[in-house]
Amino acid sequence: MQKLQFMDKYPINSLIVKKEETSFVSVDAILSHFETLIEAHPIAKYIATFDHYEHTRSIEECVIGEGILNAKNIIFCFGKQLPNAKMLAVRPRSLGVCEFEDRFEIVFLEVPNEQLQLVVTKWVESLKN
Repeated sequence: MQKLQFMDKYPINSLIVKKEETSFVSVDAILSHFETLIEAHPIAKYIATFDHYEHTRSIEECVIGEGILNAKNIIFCFGKQLPNAKMLAVRPRSLGVCEFEDRFEIVFLEVPNEQLQLVVTKWVESLKN
């Protein structure tokens, strides 16, 4: 798992999983796995799946990175507390799954709660055999 500062301001995590390192064969299979983990968690709630690839492709002057075959986000929330309106800026959470010919790349914004960061990290790392 790599921790990066994307665009010099967003703390993200990225894990590349080569297709030979996993039994998952598609973005949809990975998202289904994540949905099962989200629904089993005591405070997490599944919200939606967003097909980022299709959305981008539908725009006339779209730009899609070389080699990207599919890209979707699973959207969920750990919203146990809502202490103020600013919390809405960092929720809900999202796991992005991008497919290339030989690998998947899973990305997510760092979770401010350290325990929940570990949960999401374990979910992502569970993709490897």
